[in-house]
Amino acid sequence: MSERYLSDASFKEFDLPPPLLQGIGAAGFSQCTPIQAATLPLALAGKDVAGQAQTGTGKTAAFLIALFNHLLTHPAPDTRKPQQLRALVVAPTRELAIQIHKDAEVLGQFTGLTLGLAYGGTDYEKQRKHLEAGVDVLIGTPGRIIDFFKQRVFDLRAVQVMVLDEADRMFDLGFIADVRYLLRRMPPPDKRLGLLFSATLALRVTELAYEHMNNPELIEVQPEQVTAERVTQVMYHPGSDEKIPLLLGLLQTMQPPRAMVFVNTKRAAEEVWAYLEGNGIRAGILSGDVPQKKRQRLLEQFTEGELPVLVATDVAARGLHVPGVTHVFNFDLPQDAQDYVHRIGRTARAGESGMAVSFACEDYAFSLMDIEDYIGAKIPVTAITAELLVTPKPPAPRDAEMRQRPRPRSGQRGDSRGGPRGRRRGARSHA
Repeated sequence: MSERYLSDASFKEFDLPPPLLQGIGAAGFSQCTPIQAATLPLALAGKDVAGQAQTGTGKTAAFLIALFNHLLTHPAPDTRKPQQLRALVVAPTRELAIQIHKDAEVLGQFTGLTLGLAYGGTDYEKQRKHLEAGVDVLIGTPGRIIDFFKQRVFDLRAVQVMVLDEADRMFDLGFIADVRYLLRRMPPPDKRLGLLFSATLALRVTELAYEHMNNPELIEVQPEQVTAERVTQVMYHPGSDEKIPLLLGLLQTMQPPRAMVFVNTKRAAEEVWAYLEGNGIRAGILSGDVPQKKRQRLLEQFTEGELPVLVATDVAARGLHVPGVTHVFNFDLPQDAQDYVHRIGRTARAGESGMAVSFACEDYAFSLMDIEDYIGAKIPVTAITAELLVTPKPPAPRDAEMRQRPRPRSGQRGDSRGGPRGRRRGARSHA
């Protein structure tokens, strides 16, 4: 964590239970980030909080510390049954749920509180058996949580803390009906602590907060204070036929130790991957149809440095916490201005610096005006020199990467089941 990104507030200033302070120390935390310093005093005092903060700013630790503190200082009644959850954390994507669970294991390791994890795509029976034994805190995605809830694996009548992370993304992925379904089955807002975090506190998010929370305090940390100043942004204007040569030239010139390349379609992801592999650059593909075990293996290889480049569609633009991403390449400019901010937020996390390189080709240049309006700045343009355009070698066979993917079993259960109206949209594959 970069020192200049931290606030003056220390975790020791808060009246936290010793087991929680021990976990905070084990995580290597001492000073609060701005979002932690702004939200923790309120949440620790038992007030509901709706916080606006970008990813990589410490918001996960903020709500986990508040959650653990509340459970430790408000013991469960003797009438509570083992299958009754004490806290529920809902996240929009599998990767985010897994990361929150990992962070919770570290921060809560001395509290004696038990954790559960529920997400679609894999480990259905394993997750179910673990939850049937009883857990204090459940972290998961909406579809799988509802699936288990409707089968009475657990119930929500004793929930003391409710957390919604990436609330705006819940709307984007069509999960908001599922979220409301869960909220209505918990104790009323004045009987539990409610914490909501979102990249923006747009009207739809604040309406959700006021409807299902107890007079929440709205806390905003402006995006330009936590991302843009730490990301060096560069724009190139290549022709469509120059994009692959330019990407190869930049990767060979910059030699980034860990880079993400964002594209808008699965087809583009496969093409970019094939050219990278064909030209000696190891890469992986992360898109919506990659099976969960394959996704986790790719992320582990990327995190450990075995794969220096990850080619991704926007399914990976939110909810991933991969330390040390030095460069983000927008091979295709996103068509939604907010996605630009989410993409470049994969680098320059936790106060570090990074670089975002974008290609404005004739197919997607129309998005540039909206992006610059949204971020409130012009992205510096750099000229394309002949030295940057590498003549590519032939791409690797298109089916080479596909052969590594296990085929999902017919009828495999995942987040495609269990919602209040049954599962309905293709967006469910993201959970």
